Amino acid sequence: DVQLQASGGGLVQPGGSLRPSCVASGFTFSTYAMNWVRQVPGKGPERVSRIDSGGGYRAYADKVKGRFTISRDNAKNTLYLQMNSLKPEDTAIYYCSRAVDGSRGPGTLVTVSS
Repeated sequence: DVQLQASGGGLVQPGGSLRPSCVASGFTFSTYAMNWVRQVPGKGPERVSRIDSGGGYRAYADKVKGRFTISRDNAKNTLYLQMNSLKPEDTAIYYCSRAVDGSRGPGTLVTVSS
């Protein structure tokens, strides 16, 4: 079974930083492009960032471009999202998902508030 476990969220003040991570298992992580997706309760999901299998191609939503950096460590089956200059509107549950089929696991809550 595909398992994707995100962690590393938390409460941070505006302007602060967080680095959620996501550990993958049950599939060959190194061969799949991956996404970070966020969702506010009651609203639809929003793709934040995408990275290809080797890490050479990265894409970002306009809302986070220049503030967020996606990366991966295929030796550790782990996906990361470095989030800097956080804003209250970044508050959401953050999930990692497999790009090909949208498989995702439990997310991690990020709250940006003073």
